[in-house]
Amino acid sequence: MSDETPDSLIPYDEIVQEALRAVVGRVLGQIVEMGSELPGNHHFYITFKTGAPGVSIPTSLRERFPDEMTIVLQNKFWDLGVDDDGFTVGLSFNAVPAKLDIPFSAITAFVDPAVDFGLQFQATVADMSPEEHEDAENDVPEPGEHPAVTESEDGSNVVTVDFGRKK
Repeated sequence: MSDETPDSLIPYDEIVQEALRAVVGRVLGQIVEMGSELPGNHHFYITFKTGAPGVSIPTSLRERFPDEMTIVLQNKFWDLGVDDDGFTVGLSFNAVPAKLDIPFSAITAFVDPAVDFGLQFQATVADMSPEEHEDAENDVPEPGEHPAVTESEDGSNVVTVDFGRKK
């Protein structure tokens, strides 16, 4: 018997990534159904590839975040809309309103720190692995208004799927 794992003819990694991204769509869809009001202390940090196909953000944001950016859905967002392929939302950056269209395929992380839940995704765009970037600084709560995000010690509520494709 050989120690080498044969290449799969079934794209399991893509299927799992798509299913996990559907979780984001379902959560955001439920928020829309509830009148775009976040329940309790729930809020979301969503990281996405700014250069991914289908991403539509203002030029100034694309220049500031040429690879990846993180947005916060918490207190100050509007016009949240969700469809099968992605979501759209209105946010303010330095007091300037902006509309963002983000396909689910561009998302690399989704975190709800209120319940210590997070998902990390493989970049679906070739050669677009995450780079260090500044936070977008939208919807920043007043100091002391909400607890700071802390890392989970054991990562038990963070799901990371990486199948390490063979080349």
